[in-house]
Amino acid sequence: MTESMKDYEKELEQSFRKIEVGDLISGTVVAVTDEEVTLDLNYYAPGVIKIENLSNDPDFHAKEELKPGDTLEATVICTDDGSGNIELSKKEANDVLAWDKLKEMMEQETVVTIRIKESVPSGVIAYLEGIRAFIPASQISADYVEDTNAWIGKEVRAKVITVDKEKEKLVLSGKAVARQEREEERNHRIAMLVPGTTVEGTVESIMPYGAFVNIGNGISGLVHISQISQKRISSVYEVLKEGQKVKARILNTNDGKVSLSMKALEDIMEKAEDEEEAEAKEYSSNESAGTSLGDLLSKIKL
Repeated sequence: MTESMKDYEKELEQSFRKIEVGDLISGTVVAVTDEEVTLDLNYYAPGVIKIENLSNDPDFHAKEELKPGDTLEATVICTDDGSGNIELSKKEANDVLAWDKLKEMMEQETVVTIRIKESVPSGVIAYLEGIRAFIPASQISADYVEDTNAWIGKEVRAKVITVDKEKEKLVLSGKAVARQEREEERNHRIAMLVPGTTVEGTVESIMPYGAFVNIGNGISGLVHISQISQKRISSVYEVLKEGQKVKARILNTNDGKVSLSMKALEDIMEKAEDEEEAEAKEYSSNESAGTSLGDLLSKIKL
């Protein structure tokens, strides 16, 4: 009962607190219509945010994105709208709160999903935390982007790379996230490779220290010059050329790198040939041993 009285006293105190224009207050959504959003402010009067004061994002749809029970922070723009309501602006509150949140996102390298709204010279526009954000064409994707119009309406995972509240400048990068996700996916594929497995690939580049072989699925492995042939060679070009199809054995997949060996396959093939030769000799020897002088004489009819 004591706890209930304390709660009641707290609510009573809040209901009689003084709310003034410019105050930043928090409320719970109780209703959403096409014209406005009504908030419970724990006050004797409800708060109302007109649709036009909700977001700077032209495609923001209150009925789709807000529901009863959601908590919103807004700025008081009028203590009585003529109907006994406290008129609020989420836009103004956003101008106060969003920049700090965006700065925090940049510092923590938070990955967000945004939808591209329009194309502008040298890039595209999206909205994050209700703030207009610019993504340069070179930062939209890990791949080269020629037609920015083709990206309108698409969702992009991005990071905040520039936050300047004074200049109202917000810049995002999808390229950084795309590259990171590609690298993670590639490392996962590499981790699934089994050392000792034989793979087939194409020599894509030759270096003084070895050759890089594309084994498919976006993965290339290095055949060190010492692992190219059983014969000692002074240049990779003595054995390999770019575009050549080769087979190799996976040695290891340490630190996201694939090490291959063509020499190991030669060793295996040579060993197999030696074993076949030994088996052939043994078979031949058994045949000879089984054909004795007695066997030959027994077949002669006198």
